[in-house]
Amino acid sequence: MLFIRSLLFNIVGYTTLFAGCCVNSLIGVFSPRATIKVWNYVFIPFMVWSLKYIAGIKIEIRGAEHISQEGVIYAGKHESAMETYVLTNYIRKAAFILKKELTYIPIFGWAQYFYGMIPVDRSAGSAAMKQMLRHAQDRVEKKRPIIIFPEGTRRRPGDVPVYKPGVALLYQHLNLPVVPIASNTGFFWGKSSFMRYPGKVIFEFMSPIQPGLDKKQFMSELQNRIESKCAELNEETIKNYPYVANKLAKQD
Repeated sequence: MLFIRSLLFNIVGYTTLFAGCCVNSLIGVFSPRATIKVWNYVFIPFMVWSLKYIAGIKIEIRGAEHISQEGVIYAGKHESAMETYVLTNYIRKAAFILKKELTYIPIFGWAQYFYGMIPVDRSAGSAAMKQMLRHAQDRVEKKRPIIIFPEGTRRRPGDVPVYKPGVALLYQHLNLPVVPIASNTGFFWGKSSFMRYPGKVIFEFMSPIQPGLDKKQFMSELQNRIESKCAELNEETIKNYPYVANKLAKQD
């Protein structure tokens, strides 16, 4: 049954993603702004519906009072592809920081471009960071929030954290509050995994880290908040859904 539900969701989910990218690639030629509404009010809600009624994955938002639709940077744990699709159901108009290689994918990459995502060439060093800042400032001026995954790639629940300095660069140069986001998505939709395990996915938004900290203080505060909250969510998840316990990374 689990395999069948996972298969059905993957068929529906990826068909939805492909259809959304096709539609937005066409719409974006005439009105890039329209792609945001089409994606966030049509395709993403259907994706969330599919998660619940096909895969059996419910979504709970905690700390919704900390969600703002502009003038903020969100920094979250990245355990699954799920957050890249689902978060814009709650953070409208968000522009993600993503690796440039994703924009090279036909149709999918075009849709990212028209939506206004911010690609980063991780091999370009300081030049890439300067370009990221320019694009991020442009999105902020257009009253769009920024979402960044500080570790830069998907990690298993419980993995040793590896936070990169890009988020601190945004924090210091944009002079905006940063809202940390903890989640447990990796238990239910793992990296490179075909299976979708039923249960409750939690996204917990925490109180913003206000501008003014130096780089070291900020990075320490951000990592401590996200990792400690994720540890709590991991413990809660395993208690409620013991069958996903093997998804937790084993520490040496």
